[in-house]
Amino acid sequence: METRTRIVLLMHPMEWKREKCATGRLTCLNLANSEIIPGLAFGEIPRYRELVEDPANYPVLLYPGPRALNLSEGGFPSGSLGGRRLVVFLIDSTWACARSVLRASPCLLELPQVKFLPREPSRFVIKRQPREYCLSTLEAAHELLLALEAAGLDSYPDKARLLAAFDAMQRLQIEKARVSGRPRYLGMGPSGEA
Repeated sequence: METRTRIVLLMHPMEWKREKCATGRLTCLNLANSEIIPGLAFGEIPRYRELVEDPANYPVLLYPGPRALNLSEGGFPSGSLGGRRLVVFLIDSTWACARSVLRASPCLLELPQVKFLPREPSRFVIKRQPREYCLSTLEAAHELLLALEAAGLDSYPDKARLLAAFDAMQRLQIEKARVSGRPRYLGMGPSGEA
């Protein structure tokens, strides 16, 4: 699916090495204008610097910090782009590892920050989120695109696509666990039923 906004996942090394069927990778498989940059100290990674330093780009960090512009409340005027392409960096890792990315990459907090209010809680049934507002990377990309469209910054032509892929991934993992006789996912009961 094409979008005007470039979505760049800054993937923690543990996520890059261990999680081959994760929501970040699934996000990039569904969004043509997206990419994954693995690493920890992103200020030292040439591809990150290339995207940030390109004058044709307007780079921002999706991060719910106190100075973040709330896209859900129209906090990002479309005129501020000045014809540049919006590049949104998302940290793709566990919430605990996201803090280590920020410590190793202070350059990320120098970027303008954006946030949104999720329209729905996480749909993740095979993994528990630490807080009610926490979302998987794929859900965050979905909510981001909804907020960007509402703000007039992008169009989101197929709003069901990302969530359908997310649901299919979870169903497959639940089925694999059920067949193996080891229902380890939170959404499953003792008999392996979702």
